Amino acid sequence: MLIEIVLLLQDQLDEVVQRVQKLEDQVAKNSRNSSKPPSSDGLRKPKTRSLRRSEARKPGGQKGHEGHTLEMMANPDHIEVHELNECPHCESNLSTVAVSDRVRRQVYDVPPVQIEVTEHQAEIKHCPGCGQQVQAAFPEGVTQPVQYGPRLKAQASYLNSYHFVPIARTCELLGDFYGHTPAWAFVGDANQAVAAGCEPALVEIQQQLLQAPVAHFDESGLRVDGQLQWLHSASTEWLTYFALHPKRGQEAMRHIGILPDFTGWALHDHWGVYLAFEQCSHAFCNAHHLRELQFIVDQYEQAWAGEMSNLLYHIKAEVTEIADNARSLAPDRLAHYEREYEAILQRGFKANPAPEKPPTKTRGRQKQSPPKNLLDRLDKHRSGVLAFMYDSDIPFDNNLAERDIRMVKVKQKVSGAFRTRQGAQTFCDIRSYISTVRKQGANVIAAIQDALAGQPFIPLPVAGLPE
Repeated sequence: MLIEIVLLLQDQLDEVVQRVQKLEDQVAKNSRNSSKPPSSDGLRKPKTRSLRRSEARKPGGQKGHEGHTLEMMANPDHIEVHELNECPHCESNLSTVAVSDRVRRQVYDVPPVQIEVTEHQAEIKHCPGCGQQVQAAFPEGVTQPVQYGPRLKAQASYLNSYHFVPIARTCELLGDFYGHTPAWAFVGDANQAVAAGCEPALVEIQQQLLQAPVAHFDESGLRVDGQLQWLHSASTEWLTYFALHPKRGQEAMRHIGILPDFTGWALHDHWGVYLAFEQCSHAFCNAHHLRELQFIVDQYEQAWAGEMSNLLYHIKAEVTEIADNARSLAPDRLAHYEREYEAILQRGFKANPAPEKPPTKTRGRQKQSPPKNLLDRLDKHRSGVLAFMYDSDIPFDNNLAERDIRMVKVKQKVSGAFRTRQGAQTFCDIRSYISTVRKQGANVIAAIQDALAGQPFIPLPVAGLPE
C-alpha cells in the first residue's frame, strides 16, 4: 500500500515538474530565441543580443568602397552671379576691377510646385451627311466635368500603399504640397484604379514565380473586417506576390495556386503543411533554427545547441566565401560537415533520450521536451536544413519572405486593420506590384502611373535583369 502511494506521488510530482517547465519555457521565450514577434516583448525589453556574429570590419564606410555624393552639373538650370564691389579688408571700390576667377557652388532643390489645370474641349459639329449632331471624344480617363489627373492619383496611391501614410494624412500632405486637398474617397478610388491596372503584371509575377529555381514562402495573420484572415506570400529576389485567404493551411495554398505547381526549391519555416506539397524540394529557414537553439542554450543550458549554432555559422561563412567561384563546397568539406552535424545530433540525443512509454496506451503522440522535438526535426529533415551547403543558390534563411511580409504588418500597425476584404486585397495587389517594381530597380511612381494608363510595368525574367 505504501509503495503504491509513493509511486502515485512520484507520478504527480513528475507531472507538476513538466507543467512548471512548460510554464517557464513560455515565460523565457521572446523575439530573440523563438518565432514570437518583437512587439510581444513588452516595454521592458532586455539588452539586444543579435544572432549575427562579429566581423573584422570596422563600422562605417570601408576602405576603397565606392562613394555616393552629389556631383557638379556641367549645365545647371540657373546661374546666379554674386558680384564683389567692395574689398572686405580695406573697403576699396572693386566694381571696375576685372574678375580673375570664380568659385562655384551648386544647390540641388525642388522648384515651387503647384497644380496645373488642363481644360479639355470636345468639339461639337452637325454632320452634313446624316444631319446628326456629333461630338469629339475626350481622352481616356477624362470622365467628369472637374477631376484630378493620373499624376496626383499615382502620388496618392504611392503615399498610402507604399509608405503606409493613412488616408486622412495623405489628403493633408497633398493639400500642403499643392494647395488642393482631395476627399478621402479620392485615395480609395486611386488605389482601386491602380490595382485594376496592374493585373497583367500580377499574372506575369505568378508565372515567373512558378519557373523560379528557388522561392520563399511565408504566411501571417491579418485583421480584416474584424476577423482574422491570412496573408500568404511567395517571393524571390526579384518578385513578390501576396494573396489573402480566410484559411492558413493547405486549402488556402491550393486556392492561391503557386505552391501546388511549384517544382523548384521551396524555402520556408518548419510548419508541417508545407511538406504536403511533395512535387517540390524543401529547404528550411536556419534563422528559425538559430533562435530555437538559442532558447535551448538559455533555458536548458545544453551544450550541443551552442555547438550546432556554431556549426551552422561556420558552414554559412564557408559557403559565402566560395559562392562566387563554386556552387557547392568540395566533397571533403561536405563530408566533414556532415560528420560534425551527425556527432552534434548524437550528443543532443544522449542528453535528451526519448521519454518512456506510459504503461497505459494514450491517444496521440507522446509529449517530448523542446530540445528533443528540435533534435528530431534537425535529424529527419537534415537535407533541407543543410540545403544551402549543397547549393549556394539556396539562401541560408527565409528572411527575404519575412522582410516582404513585415511591410504589410507595418501597414496594419499604422492603420489598425483593414475595414473590408476588398480593401485588403487591393492593398495586397498594389503591394505585390510595387515590391516587384522596387526589386527590379524601376521607378515606383512611374510604374504606378503606367498602371493607371493601362500599361503596367511587366517584370523582366531573371535572365534579363542587369547584374
